[in-house]
Amino acid sequence: MTTHGGASPSLIDVARAAGVSTATAGRALGGYGQVSERTRERVLAAAAELGYRPNGLARSMITGSTHTIGVVVADVANPFFATALSGITDVAQPAGFEVLLANTGGALAAEQRAVSVMSEKRVDGMIVAAAQPGEGTHLKHAMEAGVPVVLIDRQVSGVPEADSITIDNEHAAAEAVAHLLELGHRRIGVITEAGDQLARLRAGTRRRGLFPSAVRLRGYVRALDAAGVEVDEALVAPARYERGSAYDALLSLLDLADPPTAVLCTDNVLASGAYRAAQDRGLRMPEELSLIGFDDEPWTTLVRPELTIVEQPTYDLGARAGRQLLDHIEGERAGRAPQHIQLKAKLVARESTARPVAVR
Repeated sequence: MTTHGGASPSLIDVARAAGVSTATAGRALGGYGQVSERTRERVLAAAAELGYRPNGLARSMITGSTHTIGVVVADVANPFFATALSGITDVAQPAGFEVLLANTGGALAAEQRAVSVMSEKRVDGMIVAAAQPGEGTHLKHAMEAGVPVVLIDRQVSGVPEADSITIDNEHAAAEAVAHLLELGHRRIGVITEAGDQLARLRAGTRRRGLFPSAVRLRGYVRALDAAGVEVDEALVAPARYERGSAYDALLSLLDLADPPTAVLCTDNVLASGAYRAAQDRGLRMPEELSLIGFDDEPWTTLVRPELTIVEQPTYDLGARAGRQLLDHIEGERAGRAPQHIQLKAKLVARESTARPVAVR
């Protein structure tokens, strides 16, 4: 079979070759509506023989679906988000969905633009790791426009109707501190991006819109309180999300008149900076300092001593978020209450933590 004038075959050509109406051919090729299996096979055979390629835009106008989902993250270079993205993609692609990625660099304005553009491109849904968990107006607008949103890694204030898949960060940090307490440490420091929120967290404020670092700091406070150990503000070292800042933060803790014997770092970037600072200071770990980080990155087992870490189920986090979003797109979540799922992390004790010298 050939088309007139060598032009690309159209849906009309396929319908004529299969002996069906154009509407029936469209349903068969688009996978929507009622078409008998025999008719579908005839249309597909005709399309293959003609070399027909469907018009994705036209199909999306008919079905209301573009078979794309948007993923918006704060830092795609961070192995945490890269691994979560793998989980999302491995769920979405077998279901026939392509993934559009936006990296915001942690800027709220960039996230707002990304959400707006993806909505205009008619993605079927979005998974968002918010740049500013305290601001969710743009996400609410997207949902009101019919775009389902699943939050990943952090909840966002103002959108309680959105599903969320997060790590139980408070429990994870509390478990890490409990490990140090069981070893006999009492001067336990923490390097965190949320150092300026200590007073509010100690007051017991529980709300949405917190970064994971703040929730982990709350876990640090909770574990010390439960053990009857006073929280010393001098041991809470604020740091920016930079290795150099974490490097300086650990040195400031070590320079205290009564320095910590152990330190928890609330994310992988801070842990790498702190580890380097301990090495440069010439400290023997764990004899002179015990150190715990978050996330099981390759470097944590290449260094000596190997780093004790809190292992997060990062791939599963992305895969669960992908499944939740597909459930929304397919209508299986319609009319149901939002789900807020917390996955458990686990402590992996390695060589960088031990009993402090004073209690051996």
